[in-house]
Amino acid sequence: MTLITLIIGMMIAVQFQTVQEPIVRDTRDTQQLRDDLLKEKELQLSLIREIQSNEEKLGKYETEMAQSKEKILRDTLNELKSDAGLTETSGPGIVIAIEPLKEELLLGKPVKSISPDLLQLLVNELNQYGAENISIQGQRMINSTVIRDINGETKVDGYALNQFPILINITVETIESAKRLYNQMQVSKSADEFFIDNLRLSVSEPQAKVVVPAYQDTIRIQKLELAESKGG
Repeated sequence: MTLITLIIGMMIAVQFQTVQEPIVRDTRDTQQLRDDLLKEKELQLSLIREIQSNEEKLGKYETEMAQSKEKILRDTLNELKSDAGLTETSGPGIVIAIEPLKEELLLGKPVKSISPDLLQLLVNELNQYGAENISIQGQRMINSTVIRDINGETKVDGYALNQFPILINITVETIESAKRLYNQMQVSKSADEFFIDNLRLSVSEPQAKVVVPAYQDTIRIQKLELAESKGG
């Protein structure tokens, strides 16, 4: 009887502990889940593209090394320059114009300049939607580009955006990508934010060729050291 009573007591204790432990639920809403899924897919796609690019380079080195080492190195250098934004590029894309609202639509005082935070919000959204190359008023956006307010004036890498309309050129991979980007910008949240600041976003129809100029300044590289050679 003692053994049976002990077993029943253990079963009741386990059942009580199971009831007391709350079930952890995922409290993220649908939009957050969609955003997280989109980020994961973008990361996966980026990694796949990088792997494919490296495999193609390895194949090219193996098949052409005996023919022309200099040509391969030159092509690699040009590719690196293109990736860094040091060369002019063109391809399918769209053009966005930012301009003040007409007087009858103004919500308060006329706008004199664009907010750097608002402009950065738009750039982030374009990158999220697949933009490959972006220029703002002829200034190429690269990884080190800074958009900030200097003495009450919004500047991109030191170049002032003090005249409207402000033109933003965006290129993507294919014309289909340009169409998707166009459709996404039609329902963009940024458009509402610009409207609150008395500004309007005008998005062009997808174009087969949009030109994004090369980065004009010198890229300054700091805190880099030569790697120690180990016979390679």
